[in-house]
Amino acid sequence: MAALAWLLKRTPAALLGLWLCVLWLALPAAAQSPGPGTVVPPVLVVQVDGAISPATADRVTRALDRAVRERAQLVVLQMDTPGGLDTAMRSMIKAILASPVPVATFVAPQGARAASAGTYILYASHIAAMAPATNLGAATPIAIGMPSPGGPPPVASAPAGKTSDHDAMEAKRVNDASAYIRALAQLRGRDAAWGEQAVRDAVSLPAADALARKVIDLIAADVPDLLRQLDGRVVPRSAAQGGALTLHTANAKVVALEPDWRDKLLTVISDPSLALVLMMVGVYGLLFEFMNPGYVAPGVIGGVALLLALWGLQMLPINYAGLGLILLGIAFFVAEAFVPSYGALGIGGVAAFAFGAVLLVDSEAPGFAIPWPLIAAVTALSATFIVGVAGMAARARKRPVVSGAAALLGVGGTVIEFAGGDGWADVSGERWRVRASQTLQPGQRVRVTRVDGLTLEVSPAGEAQQPPAARSL
Repeated sequence: MAALAWLLKRTPAALLGLWLCVLWLALPAAAQSPGPGTVVPPVLVVQVDGAISPATADRVTRALDRAVRERAQLVVLQMDTPGGLDTAMRSMIKAILASPVPVATFVAPQGARAASAGTYILYASHIAAMAPATNLGAATPIAIGMPSPGGPPPVASAPAGKTSDHDAMEAKRVNDASAYIRALAQLRGRDAAWGEQAVRDAVSLPAADALARKVIDLIAADVPDLLRQLDGRVVPRSAAQGGALTLHTANAKVVALEPDWRDKLLTVISDPSLALVLMMVGVYGLLFEFMNPGYVAPGVIGGVALLLALWGLQMLPINYAGLGLILLGIAFFVAEAFVPSYGALGIGGVAAFAFGAVLLVDSEAPGFAIPWPLIAAVTALSATFIVGVAGMAARARKRPVVSGAAALLGVGGTVIEFAGGDGWADVSGERWRVRASQTLQPGQRVRVTRVDGLTLEVSPAGEAQQPPAARSL
């Protein structure tokens, strides 16, 4: 108190006012900065690489739940994506908007991009940042399903004053996406006009231009640089989420959330190409086991592969017409193997499988189309299998009959005893009851002309034989 009185007597009023202003400005920072014994909440970093898929959305959602449990102050999504599925993107955005822990989407490392779905996620995040030499944009929604063979119909094809169905559906998609990104921009205070332009005109921006247009909040070289720049930043949140939060990230512990076995399995299995291959491995494995019971291994491998394929397919936007064609083709393959039709069923199965593989994934999003070379390779493999089965059936048809009643026609034998038109003979080392229209002598050589149940009709070996059909009349 004495020092304060001495300062009041000897300090001019203007200088005293300046000191009081500095003290007033310093009080909030001192009150908000963590003390020496305060534990700084950690920062969680999640890598988002590749196409946005249901597996990606599941991983990000679980990371946000973990951030809440561990009382983290920030979650950083380090992103490099060409886009992905609309459903997965919206699932991620819902989780980000509902998260009480702030989310910073960081397009990194240098050379990365946040295209298509990545742009929406960047707009939805509490903090948007990019590394130098990165870009975002090209957020126009892509049509779902197979395009028409002739492309979009011309405007003249629609009646005057009316819009074609194709144009109406495209307008719905674009308008819905534009309204969505505009709403996100208004929520986070970002450039809504450019966001709508990215949707309607598929434009893109580099990092420097994005910062100048207030599409993003800052540019950082890496994650440590990002955390240094975010230190002391106030992140607005809703009252239900706890209100505004001041970040203290300069010396915060950084926890990198690496994908666990479940994340890796979901990512691999949800690849449409692998799901298709697993389905074929499963079907052929089970088919081989059914045709050759007792091998066990093909059946086990086929069952596991088929279940994994079904698990992966249920995570994807499947066109059920395509899946039905694939199953029909597989049914034809099985029918060809068990009831050979000399290629008729097999050719139909190959055609059905090829069309089904093309139509299987009901989306043209990047990273989710089945490559044409893979479809051609699997179809060729199936065609080779069918050609092999049909060839074996044709060769088997040309072989002489070696069993059954037909194998006895024309076979020679020796009469053992004969009386009254009936007797017994030794045919191919077996004792058969025989019948003849003329008298035969024991020891006489005869030849089988017809099989009637367990009785053979014979004639002397030296007698000219008539065709079986003529004798049956």
